Amino acid sequence: MWSQPYRKDDLESGSRPLYPMMLESPELRWSFIRKIYSIIAVQLLVTIAVAATVVSYHPIANFFVSTGAGLALYIVLIIIPFIVLCPLYYYHQRHPVNYLLLGIFTISLAFVVGLTCAFTSGKVILESVILTVVVVIALTLYTFWAARRGHDFNFLGPFLTGALLVLIVFSLIQVFFPLGKLSVMIYGCLASIIFCGYIVYDTDNLIKRYSYDEYIWAAVSLYLDIINLFLALLTIFRSAE
Repeated sequence: MWSQPYRKDDLESGSRPLYPMMLESPELRWSFIRKIYSIIAVQLLVTIAVAATVVSYHPIANFFVSTGAGLALYIVLIIIPFIVLCPLYYYHQRHPVNYLLLGIFTISLAFVVGLTCAFTSGKVILESVILTVVVVIALTLYTFWAARRGHDFNFLGPFLTGALLVLIVFSLIQVFFPLGKLSVMIYGCLASIIFCGYIVYDTDNLIKRYSYDEYIWAAVSLYLDIINLFLALLTIFRSAE
């Protein structure tokens, strides 16, 4: 991918490089970026459709909270995305298995989001959606702007990984030893900051580092960043309500 230098006489070199010292054709990279954001858009539309169905059709939510089978199914839906990530990582370059696994991953996670929203007021959901959209667009535009000026965010990787581990341990403590609304709000604030960092980090990787056959994994990374940011903001607003 990096073997061909960027030349002004390239057939595909109609647009400026995305960042200084870019060696590949900008048009090819832009095509790759558009493909990934198209996949993410479809994932988000599916998530919205499934979540809206779960929220609007109350018997679905009642089944999950009032029956043992529903509770077991809810646990399965939470576990499925983590299970599917393993084969998805292994087959992310193999078509059409990658799209099938991506569909299972997206739909199962969409059900979890819908069940979370089913017991949340419409005002809180709307506030979280608006803030998520604004933050994602702003951070994406900022990352593209910063990359054009030579900034590199690869250094964020180890810090974000460590912060995510702290967040996971904090959430486990919350499950077994609830610390009250204040700690839940602190958790939501920390999670929001961490996934804002991940949006910048993964967008920077999208611009510079992902190879052209890693479009599925790149889409999954950004999709998870967006969904987790939304859930973190939902936690903050729900605690403050």
